[in-house]
Amino acid sequence: MAEGLRDPLSPALLRVLRQAVLDHAAAEHRRSFLPLVHVGLPGQRETVFAVRPDERTDHALRTDIVSAMVRRVRRPGPAPMVWLTRRDRLRPQDVDLAWLAAARSAYGELGLPLLMVVVNRHGWRDPRSGLERTWQRLRPPERG
Repeated sequence: MAEGLRDPLSPALLRVLRQAVLDHAAAEHRRSFLPLVHVGLPGQRETVFAVRPDERTDHALRTDIVSAMVRRVRRPGPAPMVWLTRRDRLRPQDVDLAWLAAARSAYGELGLPLLMVVVNRHGWRDPRSGLERTWQRLRPPERG
């Protein structure tokens, strides 16, 4: 069975993924910034780890980091998701694949289903299935 997100996605999941993009676009205005690993639920409880290029991590350390992040935000109900925010296009990069491997290991050890996406200012992409959504002009939903 193929891993990752597949269409059709539920409206609730689409809202959560769109919220991750909205939050990132609203929070990050610099041209250059560190990739950030987030674990939790966009717009709600989350924990964040900055991926610094001068701090060498291996697969085991990245797995431990993700596991600790999950334990910090885990509550009864659905498993927390993982999203990596970074600049540039959504095509796969080494940083995506390194943190995907760590998230797979951590979630496997914890017995949790993994939902992971890569997020930039314009959209999200599932690094496993390649499913993505992008917007030209992303606006917050109207409150009514």
